[in-house]
Amino acid sequence: MRVIGIDPGSIATGFGVLDGDAKAPAYVTSGVLRAKAAQPLAARLYRIFVGLRELLARYKPQAMSLEQSYVAANVQTALRLGQARAAALLAAAEAGIALFEYPPSRVKLAVAGDGAADKGAVQAMVRRALKLDAAVKLNADAADALALALCHFCFARMPFHDGSRRPATRGRKSSKKSSTAGGS
Repeated sequence: MRVIGIDPGSIATGFGVLDGDAKAPAYVTSGVLRAKAAQPLAARLYRIFVGLRELLARYKPQAMSLEQSYVAANVQTALRLGQARAAALLAAAEAGIALFEYPPSRVKLAVAGDGAADKGAVQAMVRRALKLDAAVKLNADAADALALALCHFCFARMPFHDGSRRPATRGRKSSKKSSTAGGS
């Protein structure tokens, strides 16, 4: 299975692509889509959307693992994060790939063994889990995106109390069909 992890942001959106499964994840690529802070928000979100669209077309993942919204102390920060998430949601829907969302604490728990791990610990464990050498540049945004993909491998394979292998949190198949009846 190929999974793309997305760490959304209105200026820097991290991405990480992995192949395989929880037992043998293989690094494909990672990086950051950057928008200029001086640009209007709409232009930055469009840049993120177009960049994600290109990544999805190029790497053809079967699933997207996206950081779930969390409550931020700063309302403006929370709104911008939600808007960046919307760009990723739209890109997944357009590509028709399965979308799975995980809260930051679950990602940290899956990767670093501690739901309150700091970014440095997550980055170190991602590098270790994927056996990345020093030549692979890995900033915090790309490491978080790879952690999201690793988290999906861990939780997507877990059986649940009913015996199914349904997604751990709000996973759903994106649809290319749109409804024009009574939407908001």
